[in-house]
Amino acid sequence: MIEHGSRLAERQNGCTPLAPEALNDACGRTAAGERIEQLTVNAWPGLREFVHDGWLIRLSDGFTKRANSVQPLWSGAGADGDIREKIGYCEEIYRNAGLTALFKITPFAAPANLDRLLHAYGYDRIEPSSVRTVPLSGLARPASDGIEIERRLSGRWLSLVADWLRYSDEQASAAERIMNAGPDAKAFFTLLHKSEPVACGMGVIEDGYVGLYEIVTRPDCRNRGFGKQLLLHILHWGAGNGAHTGYLQVADSNASAIRLYDKLGFKKVYAYWYRRRGCG
Repeated sequence: MIEHGSRLAERQNGCTPLAPEALNDACGRTAAGERIEQLTVNAWPGLREFVHDGWLIRLSDGFTKRANSVQPLWSGAGADGDIREKIGYCEEIYRNAGLTALFKITPFAAPANLDRLLHAYGYDRIEPSSVRTVPLSGLARPASDGIEIERRLSGRWLSLVADWLRYSDEQASAAERIMNAGPDAKAFFTLLHKSEPVACGMGVIEDGYVGLYEIVTRPDCRNRGFGKQLLLHILHWGAGNGAHTGYLQVADSNASAIRLYDKLGFKKVYAYWYRRRGCG
């Protein structure tokens, strides 16, 4: 077993599965998309991870779905008839950890009919989301120089994020371990206004991409343009360190964030969601 050192409640949306070909067409099954999906796994690792017949099983004390779900990366050696047994194996792992089994469904999930199978086995579709990217050439410059950039996770930065996102002590501890375990090419950003912190975020660089994580604005400072300035700072930092493209993940329910990302030029690359048994 590989040991490695994630948010507020997420909403359920519809339960109808897409046919594999419709999923691929609707969600963007591309080589670039598949590579970005791999980067998201690296940037936000599980505290415990191991592979079972091509599926990556991730556990992180229940903190964030992405770090506590099955990532079905490859079909593995088993035949399709063995899939129910394979799902049962995963269910047992999560049950023993005191968690409910979650499966992350992307255009790259294997086998291609897994979403349909999970639906048939009583798994509901929750938190439809998307991965979006933006080229880093031609980006507007940040309007403010009030930014602090730390190459190591500090207690102050984590305290701000945990406070603004209302993390419990246990969640903050899991977040700290996860962020310390990711790729070394990362930085932690604090946007300042009149010398006071107003927004925070993390940038992670790998393979020419900069991923944006833990993006949050202080609750009493929202809708004032601080989020946009923070994102521009992170993206320009990425460009200055060899990245050519920025990416992020966002829930479909987060309309205000999507409007901001649209303004900055982010485009949807592919959709994803989770499957959880009997959540509705």
